[in-house]
Order: sequence, then C-alpha cells, then structure tokens
Amino acid sequence: MRKIRNNTAGIDIGAKNIFVGLESKEVKCFETFTEDLNNLAIYLLSNKITSVAMEATGVYWVILYDILETHGIDVWLVDGRSTKQVPGRKTDVKDCQWIQQLHSYGLLNRCFIASELVQELRGYQRLREDHIRSSAMHINHMQKALILMNIRLKEVISQIHGVSGMRIVRAILKGERDAEKLATLCNSRILNKKRNQVLKSLNGHYNSSGLFALRQAVECYDFYQKQISKCHKELSKVLTKMSWGKKQGKSNIKRKPIRHHKPDVEDLGLHLLKIFNQKDATVLPGITDYNWMQLLSETGTDLKRWKTEKQFTSWLGLAPKQHNSGKMRRNYKAKGTPKAGLIFKQAAVSILSSKNIALGSFGRKIKFKKGGNVAIKAVARKLAVLYWKLFVKGLDYVEKGIKVYEEKILINKQKAVKLMAKELGFTISLNTVS
Repeated sequence: MRKIRNNTAGIDIGAKNIFVGLESKEVKCFETFTEDLNNLAIYLLSNKITSVAMEATGVYWVILYDILETHGIDVWLVDGRSTKQVPGRKTDVKDCQWIQQLHSYGLLNRCFIASELVQELRGYQRLREDHIRSSAMHINHMQKALILMNIRLKEVISQIHGVSGMRIVRAILKGERDAEKLATLCNSRILNKKRNQVLKSLNGHYNSSGLFALRQAVECYDFYQKQISKCHKELSKVLTKMSWGKKQGKSNIKRKPIRHHKPDVEDLGLHLLKIFNQKDATVLPGITDYNWMQLLSETGTDLKRWKTEKQFTSWLGLAPKQHNSGKMRRNYKAKGTPKAGLIFKQAAVSILSSKNIALGSFGRKIKFKKGGNVAIKAVARKLAVLYWKLFVKGLDYVEKGIKVYEEKILINKQKAVKLMAKELGFTISLNTVS
C-alpha cells in the first residue's frame, strides 16, 4: 500500500495521559490538563503535523478535539472498533503508533461530528432525558411508600404522578386522612366511574416510616421537575438561535399531539420547520415534534453527509450486517445501537400497533414471520430511509394507508399466480381459470 497522507499523527486518549505517535519519532506523553493539551497542539505544529487521528474514547476527546481544531489542525475522530490490533499486543504506546499508521494509509473513516449548536441542543436534550428517568424512579418510590401504608391508589387511577394523584399525595403529606375528603381531590371523570374504588383505596394504614418515605420521594420528584423546566428554557434558547433568520412559514399548521414527556417549548413545531426550511418530518408516521427534535439533536440538519440511505441506516445501526464464512451465512449482531437509531425504533413500536398505516401492516407481516424485535428494526429502517429521502431528495411523503399496501401485495400475488399458471400450461382470465 502507498501512503496517501503525509505529516500525520495518532493519538491515544486516556483519563490521565495522552500518548502522541509521529512517524519515525518516539512516542510522547502528555497529561490531560488544559495547559498540557495546549502544549500538545504546539508540539504537533512544531513538527509540521497537518492531520491527526484519535479514537472516540468516552467524553475525553471533546476538549482535545476543540483545542486542536482552534490551532488549525485537521482532526479525524475515528471509531475504536476500526483500530483493533492483534490480540495480546496492545499498549497505549503501540495504539497511538498503529492509529498513525492506519491514518497515513487512509484506512480510517471519520466519525460524524455535529455543529456547535446541534451539540449544545444534544447536551440539553440528553440531560432532560436523564432527569425524566430519575423522576420516574422517584414515582416508583412514591408508589412503594403508599403500598407500605396500604393506600392502593395506583390500582385505581392510571398515573400516580398525574394531577389527581399528586393532589391526593400532597394532601396526605399535609395531614389529611379522611378518605371522603381525599377522594374529592380526584378529577370528576374518575369519581363518576369508580368513586367506590377510590374511597376503598384511600382507606389506608398510616405509619411514620411510610409517610417519611413518601415525603422524600415527592421532594425528589419535585426537584427533578424543576430541573426539567430549566432544560426547557435552554432548549428554547438554542432552537431560537438555530431558527434565527430562517424563512417563516404558516403559523396555523396543526401539529401532531405529543402524548408523553411533551417539552414545554413554545412554538416547537414552528422552530423546527424554520430550521429545516419548511420541510416537515411529522408527515411521516410515528414522527412528532418531540422525536423530531431528538433526531435533530443527534443527526443535525445536513443529512447529505450520508451519501445514500444505505449509509444512513448503517450508521444508525438499523441495517442488517452480514457475517459469512464459507457455507456459513448468518447476520452479525452489532454491539449497541446509536441514540438516533433507538429514536427510530421507539417510533416503530407505535407504528406496529397502528391499524391504519401501511408501515404498520408491513411490520406485522414481518413480526408474524421473524418475531417482534426483527419487525421493529425493519420498520425503523424503512422510517429512517423515508426521513433521509425527505430532507435530501425532497420527498413529499403522504401516508396512503393500509389499503394501498394491501393492493400492492394483491398485485404481487396475482403476478406470482400468472407465472405459475404459465409454467403449468394454464391460462387465467379475471374470474375463471381454464
């Protein structure tokens, strides 16, 4: 092989030390403090290094990447799986030399790095999701504390953290014990349907430890709700920056309802439409303004980075991977799925349960043959292809419904029957067979 890049370096990043390998030079070690990172950049420039490759190790690479870019060095962030060496011969020193060698021969692929604003949006969005998971844990703690006092409210109302549930919980913490008075705090629709059950569920056996646990759980839940609220403000600021100066479209467009964890961001749909130049991803099944914002934070606005839909679905971890050897042919199960791929899978789950969407019918057909996990991945892949085509090729996709899909299946069956009849020497008319 011939080298296609000169003046390259390979960097192996760790928590305490960073090892830098240059061609025909001894490996140099730097610490991870900011002063040392700047010295590393100066060292590279003094040796006329123009291009650097380094592994995406946790979050350790982020600051070094920014510092090297500010010094005008072309930085390649690469997947660690593509730099594996012979087993048993791995050290930090050998790693950086091996990365430099692979990079000089052009054997490494650059990872996707989002723009600064997209990275900021991603940071707030992922932090918000962390807070949602933490608050869900404390909802479970609330339910456990109520059960310890034999208050079976969660068996009667659907959500203990809903408006009615939290009213009752807060009243209990204030000292109210009368089941009749507590029941009046419920929504009228609940009382009309199951008033007696609510009264029975609120007739508990109170104790000090249960009340203490309940109070702690409510306080923690309230804390995380405040943190989520602060994240909403930051998300709104970033979306405003991203949509600033973009063309304003229609402001009276009806948006799809968001059922769970709806972000409190004013005009979320209008912001997204401005960012994507009035191309609307919510015309696709399973896509709402919420998961569209999630996809924006993970994939950015320029989907042309992926030249084909196959490259896009492969990056998402939704494309089947082959692992063939001789007569053995089997699919390779990759470790983990990128965050963006999981978002498409979550959308696919809702599509599978829909009876009026063509993709749902397709997914149920796959589910019958190969199981639920394969069906979810197949539907997620088709949805990702439509998403890529929408923003790269300008596809005006409108859900045509299950009837169109069934008509297509019927036409394929008719073609198969005609072909079989021709082979057997029969002729087929529309209503009779001869």
